[in-house]
Amino acid sequence: MTTSTVTSTRLFDGYRLGELELPNRVVMAPMTRVRAAAGGLATPSMATYYAQRATAGLIVSEGVQPSSAGQSNPGTPGLHTDEQVDSWRPVTAAVHANGGRIFAQIMHGGRVSHPDTSGQQPVGPSAVPAGGEVFTPSGLQPAPVPRALESAEVPEHVGAYAEAARRAIDAGFDGVELHGANGYLISQFLSSNANLRTDRYGGSIANRIRFAVEAVEATVEAVGAARTSIRLSPGATFWGVEETDVPELYAELLRELAGMDPAYIHLEATADEETLLGLRRAWPGALVMNPSIPMGPKQAGRADADHWLGLGADLISFGRGFLANPDLVERLRTGLPIAPADEDTYYQGGDAGYLTYPAYQHTA
Repeated sequence: MTTSTVTSTRLFDGYRLGELELPNRVVMAPMTRVRAAAGGLATPSMATYYAQRATAGLIVSEGVQPSSAGQSNPGTPGLHTDEQVDSWRPVTAAVHANGGRIFAQIMHGGRVSHPDTSGQQPVGPSAVPAGGEVFTPSGLQPAPVPRALESAEVPEHVGAYAEAARRAIDAGFDGVELHGANGYLISQFLSSNANLRTDRYGGSIANRIRFAVEAVEATVEAVGAARTSIRLSPGATFWGVEETDVPELYAELLRELAGMDPAYIHLEATADEETLLGLRRAWPGALVMNPSIPMGPKQAGRADADHWLGLGADLISFGRGFLANPDLVERLRTGLPIAPADEDTYYQGGDAGYLTYPAYQHTA
């Protein structure tokens, strides 16, 4: 398929995703907003924020920790207590009331955490710290050395994704997306420098993908394939991770995942286009493509969406565009200007820069 075959309306055509009928192919990508209340609880403001953006074909929530050990950043929500489940119900109900659909992104930070945030030493595949500084309640601090997981402990952390998925469905989410990208726990196991293990979870490609495969498998068993998905960032170097043999690593991972028939794979444009196209050819199921690198210099727009639809993507995710544009779908549809977001308010908390962005104001 070539870009020229894409009609001007394809981004706004409906799409059947698992058991969901999406009204368009625009996905709101997961974005950390650190607006949760104490105890990792979702808030009424979060319900308003997501409901404002319910015209997206699918919303993927901010990263939600599946366990106390999985918390990466302060101010983030969880799905590992009954109180957290209860707090999410008004959020999912508000999205559904506005005609939307929402998946919870399940995010275990692994080594990208700090004792001041989670109350415990971070864990990872090996005792190798993340690159750079991590967010803590008192500000940025050097990333600590994580405790390497014992082989017998790994299934507990695999199971945390599945248990959080069960809780997500109980809270009213339509499905879950496992965060396998951007240097967090699943990504750390895929890595060739964060994962120095010599057991069945390290070394060879077959071993390095095992944690990701088992996490998806457990989640599929818990909530069903149609409600399970995973996000990946091939070749990315977030938080100091490196990956050798990227095309082979991800092609093998996709081959293993294909047999489980998850709802979709969500790829970030962190590798060259040739590599990404190879993964599109290797993946028989639905592909969500994020055309830009998270926090990178370029924000994705309509042209990027049409380009990737022409290359075989099924849905296109937009991150930053949704921050200042709750009506992003309509702006993309009609060619209206995309308002810029105030970066100073990304993580400051409160409703400013969160609920204060209006829909486009037409003037006479």
